[in-house]
Amino acid sequence: MRGKSWHSDNGDHVPPGILPKPVVHRMRRAALFEKLGPGLITGAADDDPSGIATYSQAGAQFGANMLWTMFFLYPLMTTMQMISARIGRVTGHGLAANMRRIFPSWAVTVLVALLFMANTINIGADLAAMGAAAELVLGWGSHIFTLLFALASLTLQVLVPYHRYVRYLKWLTLVLFAYVGVVLTIEIDWSGVALRIVTPQLDLTRETATVVVAVFGTTISPYLLFWQASEEVEDDEADPTTDPLIDHPEQALVQFNRIRWDTYIGMAFANLVAFFIILTTAVTLHDAGMTDIETSADAAQALRPIAGDLAFALFSLGIIGTGLLAVPVLAGSAAYAVCESRGWAIGLEHKPREAVGFYTVIGLATLIGLGVDYSGLDPIRALFWSAVLNGVISVPLMAAMMIVVSRKDEMGQFVASFRLRVMGWFATACMAAAATTMFILS
Repeated sequence: MRGKSWHSDNGDHVPPGILPKPVVHRMRRAALFEKLGPGLITGAADDDPSGIATYSQAGAQFGANMLWTMFFLYPLMTTMQMISARIGRVTGHGLAANMRRIFPSWAVTVLVALLFMANTINIGADLAAMGAAAELVLGWGSHIFTLLFALASLTLQVLVPYHRYVRYLKWLTLVLFAYVGVVLTIEIDWSGVALRIVTPQLDLTRETATVVVAVFGTTISPYLLFWQASEEVEDDEADPTTDPLIDHPEQALVQFNRIRWDTYIGMAFANLVAFFIILTTAVTLHDAGMTDIETSADAAQALRPIAGDLAFALFSLGIIGTGLLAVPVLAGSAAYAVCESRGWAIGLEHKPREAVGFYTVIGLATLIGLGVDYSGLDPIRALFWSAVLNGVISVPLMAAMMIVVSRKDEMGQFVASFRLRVMGWFATACMAAAATTMFILS
């Protein structure tokens, strides 16, 4: 077969001279699921306390009328995360490093600064929500637990190599099934839910547009795009059998298949959980007339008399578990973005003395975020508006990613397929339309 070009089933080009049969043999299902990593972690981190708060607010305020967003966003978020992973695996560099080679330095600096600001607010609100959830369970110590969670997260990132604790992060994703379990304990009019998914009853108002932008922003989040590209680079550097595809194209089919399935499964997991969060709050809080949530911990407390003590405990555990998963992702993505844009040493596999700037940014992001807990800001408002901010800044970031992944001087023979480019630009246009509508109606 030498001399012919092959294409994977999603249109990815594979260079001539690469035999597909042995490659397909290597991608047995067991091996595939063993290799689930950046996509699964990214998907689970998508349902962090910020996501829980935003999805809960959407369900409480609009009922089942916001469930359509999960079906609409799945192909869009999968496309963008796949493009992010592709850029990292092909070039051996994260998003900011690739953008630095194409765009003016001021433009990259502005984008990274916005990401850092949104991430620090998100970190602080996540930590505050985790502390509040711990207080719900134990009856004391909100600020103390917030501080302990921050120190635990920092300790993991600074002292433990990423490849050691990432396997435990995967197990934390299981707590998210708590939201699926809650739905199974209550009676639901599934025909009515299906009707609202297909024909949502929504008025085009400022409040509706803002919630849609928040849902879009917490689902297709800039920090997740930065994280997945950088973790593809980390995994590549940690594995002596792999290299950037631009230098070793013979590994392309294996890596693109892994990225595709890792992303499909990770994003499906994220959207499934988000769907059940919206549905749970829709059929409990919204139907009970509780259309406003003060904190994500209050969402768990409000469910207690409606869905029982089990739901209360599971929601509290979910907030803590997903927070422990998401805070390192938030701090790490900010560090990757800042240091890549400046050309500094990066990587969670490096020791602190080998990447001083990288770990300094992680520490600053966490400590500044921790200040949110002591600032008097309402955690739910900080969580919600950080999601709105993510929905706005994701637009220029997604456009920049599409330019990078379409340039042959950056991606070589691995520029995105026509189908991937069309879907990527469509996703960018949808995010831009949502943000523009919100500003027009404001």
